[in-house]
Amino acid sequence: MFGRWLGSRAKSGTAQADGTAVRPMPRNAGMLSCRILGPVTEPVHQADYVVTDSAGRKVVGGETDPFGNVVATVPAGEYRLGVTAEGFTPFHGSVTVAEGEHAILGDVSLQAAQPPQLPDPGDWEIEPSHTQIGFTARHIGMARIHGRFNTFAGAVRIADRMEDSAMHVVIDASSIDTNVRMRDDHLRSGDFLDVERYPTLEFYSERFVHRGGTRWGVTGALTLHGVSRTVTLDARYLGLGNGLEGETRAACRATTELHREDFTLTWQTMLARGIAVVGPSIKIEMDIQIIPKG
Repeated sequence: MFGRWLGSRAKSGTAQADGTAVRPMPRNAGMLSCRILGPVTEPVHQADYVVTDSAGRKVVGGETDPFGNVVATVPAGEYRLGVTAEGFTPFHGSVTVAEGEHAILGDVSLQAAQPPQLPDPGDWEIEPSHTQIGFTARHIGMARIHGRFNTFAGAVRIADRMEDSAMHVVIDASSIDTNVRMRDDHLRSGDFLDVERYPTLEFYSERFVHRGGTRWGVTGALTLHGVSRTVTLDARYLGLGNGLEGETRAACRATTELHREDFTLTWQTMLARGIAVVGPSIKIEMDIQIIPKG
């Protein structure tokens, strides 16, 4: 599965994965490296890795390079290496790093993970009490304001072929909630959502695209402030489960980013330093659970 956890130690300076020295080794430090491969021995790039110490504290982490390499300089000691990548079973292993030495872990082969079971074909509905539709906006160029919509409804028709499924979500615009009444009243006004003229936001999609592993793209039309634009949700399917009453549930997380001007939400005021009070984009984050309709 993987080779030479503690073999081939190099006593030179800091080295690349192939052992080539590129800079002096820090005092009391050592180095560890390995290459992350998939089941067909192809490098897995942008896999997430984390190195933790004997107390479970993170020491260093990051992503593998385009060749699947992990290279880290750490204080001498005992460590655990964890590797995760979309579509693969997580890997965990132990390694000892000695002062001034290079522990070459060799090739670490990740095994393909079984994708979670998809919902059965049929009509499903969003379960509001276990779903959140939230957003984040930049404020005065530095802070972030978090909010959510408290009232919404939605239906999902799961097709025999998941890619042929459809969904429809309706959100009550007046239910916007940032936990500050004065700000929420302003967001409901004609400067922003203008809820008297446009009482709802709607999203309708008939395009589900599998992006590999648990990732899906859901593309559809979002109608906001009387304007419709094509929007793609970056969704991660979390699988099936059962609620407290034994009911079947399916869950996913989804994100996207909206630009206010695309929906004619152009109100703005500037601070004395020329900084906009409200940022130009809004990040949408959703945690969704659906249950069979009826």
